[in-house]
Amino acid sequence: MATIAIFGGTGYAGSAIRDEALRRGHTVISVSRKEAELAGTPGFISRAGNLHDPALVDHMTVEADVLVVAVRASEQDGVRLADAVTMLAKAAAEHSTRLGFVGGAASLHVTDGGPRLVDLPTFPDIYKGEALAQADVLAALRETTADVDWFYLSPAASFGASAPGEPTGRYRIGGDVLLAGADGNSDISGADYAQAFVDEIEKPEHHRQRFSVAY
Repeated sequence: MATIAIFGGTGYAGSAIRDEALRRGHTVISVSRKEAELAGTPGFISRAGNLHDPALVDHMTVEADVLVVAVRASEQDGVRLADAVTMLAKAAAEHSTRLGFVGGAASLHVTDGGPRLVDLPTFPDIYKGEALAQADVLAALRETTADVDWFYLSPAASFGASAPGEPTGRYRIGGDVLLAGADGNSDISGADYAQAFVDEIEKPEHHRQRFSVAY
């Protein structure tokens, strides 16, 4: 079993990954601005803190086998997630800790060689800030040195607290092109996204790359 530290373990994706990892018997350290209230849950540890604290990140990369990043990419308190990638990569490489990022769907291409979802004229302006910030995170990860083992998992286009879906126990894996079903819809539930994420932690297949998941 692994020790998994999740920055953003109380958020939508982070809590789904937390619950799936705990269900499988892993030790989970949830790091968020407020400590999570899961007192008495076997294998669960809650810590208060944030991703932009270098000392905390260094400590977590010592304590954990995998560090999961499940926080907003756009600016918060004057810093963006992309600003932390260099620091995260340095700590992870030093302590041989794997990095797993909850990514965005908008940087996926709508067709092979086609535009990204975020670049379509129909993409809602309200989501562009976060979408472009997530794309910057991916670009920063791709620029890290070869000794940093990371993966970035993009969900389907319909994913989040507003469209939680139902657990099905199934999913399809893709690459840099947005996955959609025969009906044209691109979706994944929080539980099934978490299943794919923890599957990758348990059986690593995507090293230093982005992959995607949908039904």
